Amino acid sequence: MSAKSRLALGIETSCDETAAAVVLDGKQILSNVIASQIDLHQIFGGVVPEIAARKHIETIFPVIDQALSKAKVTLDEIEIIAVTYGPGLIGGLLVGLQAAKSIAFALNKPVVGVNHIEGHIYANVLAHADLKPPLICLTVSGGHTDLLYIPEFGDYEILGRTRDDAAGEAFDKIARVLGLPYPGGPEIDRLAKDGNRSAIEFPRGLASEDTFDFSFSGLKTAALNYINHHKQLGDKIDIPDFAASFQWAIVDVLLLKTIRAAELKGVKQIILSGGVAANSELRHQMKDAAEPLGIEVFFPPPILCTDNAAMIASAGYFRYTAGKIDDWDLEALPNLQLTGSRK
Repeated sequence: MSAKSRLALGIETSCDETAAAVVLDGKQILSNVIASQIDLHQIFGGVVPEIAARKHIETIFPVIDQALSKAKVTLDEIEIIAVTYGPGLIGGLLVGLQAAKSIAFALNKPVVGVNHIEGHIYANVLAHADLKPPLICLTVSGGHTDLLYIPEFGDYEILGRTRDDAAGEAFDKIARVLGLPYPGGPEIDRLAKDGNRSAIEFPRGLASEDTFDFSFSGLKTAALNYINHHKQLGDKIDIPDFAASFQWAIVDVLLLKTIRAAELKGVKQIILSGGVAANSELRHQMKDAAEPLGIEVFFPPPILCTDNAAMIASAGYFRYTAGKIDDWDLEALPNLQLTGSRK
């Protein structure tokens, strides 16, 4: 490491992943440890907040120790403690935030609070070190569907966001009704590969309206009605066809609005972030739609699409180098929104 290099420790506990990572200069991952709780929550078909919080308490410090060990560094060498403070489940956020504050206070290190959604954006910086704004960013996860214009990192113009359900929530809800294992989004993606996306005509919320906002509640209702109707008739549902059609109804709208936003802003780069950015159909179709327009599409590897601490460490590094350090009264904010510039 050079004399000016900085190490950031990232901590992420916003949902059901206990994660810690060490990142050098905001772009080089030295370690990225993720303790998943999927097995604990699968029997419930989704995350149980109380169970998630208790598991975070058990695993947070062992995960941090493992991240430091894998990176071959000590806490004394860490300059920045970056931690997710929202949005997310309040119990999990509190565990990560208090762990970060404890370490920072004991070692007289700065604490940098990171918006979880902003963290997802920086997963692309880790995957594509030379990436530079201006960019259009589509952030799609279980709780968020946001379309952003990024003239420079740290400065965000909110073009649109979901008015009701997020795309990832729609995936998981319908997967659960179909009896697919949790998490449901990847299962629908897998099944859709063998299906016909034109087999069932599902609605596309707000697709024809002059807005960059999204709406997936109507699609979710239509899918539930389709399932219930066929169950009442005793008809067998072709699951691959259903999965492909449902997935395409979501991807189609995401494509339409993202490409339209890039053309409006005159941007030649699109980045995808969040858990749904791992969806193979979204990645493939976005590239196919953008390429003829001379627009490049970037997305992180799947491990950086889902919740992880490397993206939090990266975002925290860039906030710190911009002079942003939080006070000890930094609070966990479960409903935190990404609201434009954080300068």
